[in-house]
Amino acid sequence: MGDDLEKVLVTEEQIKARHEELAAEIDADYAGRDLLLVGVLKGAVMVMADLARWLHHPCEMDWMAVSSYGAGTTSSGVVRILKDLDIDIKDRNVLIVEDVIDSGLTLSWLVNNLKSRGPASVEIYTMVRKALAFKVDLAVKYVGFDLPDEFIVGYGLDYAEKYRNLSFIGTLAPHVYNR
Repeated sequence: MGDDLEKVLVTEEQIKARHEELAAEIDADYAGRDLLLVGVLKGAVMVMADLARWLHHPCEMDWMAVSSYGAGTTSSGVVRILKDLDIDIKDRNVLIVEDVIDSGLTLSWLVNNLKSRGPASVEIYTMVRKALAFKVDLAVKYVGFDLPDEFIVGYGLDYAEKYRNLSFIGTLAPHVYNR
């Protein structure tokens, strides 16, 4: 991707090591209990696939797609479900899997929506948290990396639907998004 990338913030090796550490915590936390991973599309595809491979605990997987952006680049404040769960979560232990948490607004809405469905528990796993950008109080149980409030790509994170396939997390060079 040549000149499109400015710097690498988290390497592929660091991502793998952090998944392994967090998966061990999850295995211990959910020992003897069911576990349903709920990935938030599209960004969580890479994160959830890798997390599931590191878990030694049996789990099921399902997906949701939500949007608060519409066609713009800033949140409209109205969250829409674009793809809902296929599995009933009543009395289930749900672990929401995210690629990144920016403001936390959409994720906060999603947590409340899922809790209204009667699960046994709802927790959050994210590969990246931008702590300085949080606009709501959101309890995140499993965090891969706390990163600065920069525009990042790779490992599921995109710019204009590109760069998700990078095996690391980095920043784009300004000439890419200032076109």
